[in-house]
Amino acid sequence: MRYVSTAVAQHKRQVLGIVPSAFTVNNLVEETCGKETKVATMHERLLKMMELSDAFITLPDDLGTLEELFQMISWAQLNIHEKPIGLLNINGFFNCLLSFVDHGVEQRFISQLAQKILISATTTDELVDKLQVFQFEPNLALSQLKWSPLSSQKQEVDLMLRLYSFISYGFVNIFFLQVCF
Repeated sequence: MRYVSTAVAQHKRQVLGIVPSAFTVNNLVEETCGKETKVATMHERLLKMMELSDAFITLPDDLGTLEELFQMISWAQLNIHEKPIGLLNINGFFNCLLSFVDHGVEQRFISQLAQKILISATTTDELVDKLQVFQFEPNLALSQLKWSPLSSQKQEVDLMLRLYSFISYGFVNIFFLQVCF
């Protein structure tokens, strides 16, 4: 992520790092070359990035990145957000993942509606073009659900956030890009 954020900053674009406080101990992550917001947990990090982002772009990386990618896809499936989610499939890195999703659809474990949530391209220009024309199709069966991070179930949410912070991955590097259309 350091290379991505440095390139963005060099092109005079805004960089915002959302960093769990645990990562700042013993310099586990380098200082952000832009504005930095510290949060308590990984889950809080995802919530903040979802709140501030217009779209999500995932670059090739580790299992923590895939965990965050699937979290955003799950939240879109549940109509928690309607933002486009893209995979920058550099050198076919995500080919097997995309085949897995296709297989899940064929086996009827993944709906075709859910499959449409994930947008893939091999170049940044193609991906941004696809993200710009993305039209979210809500799951009508779940349309009656009302999601709010400030719901009356605050105690349950707080407990979930604490539990999540214990099971989350170490270095998570999903690239969340704020795209202005």
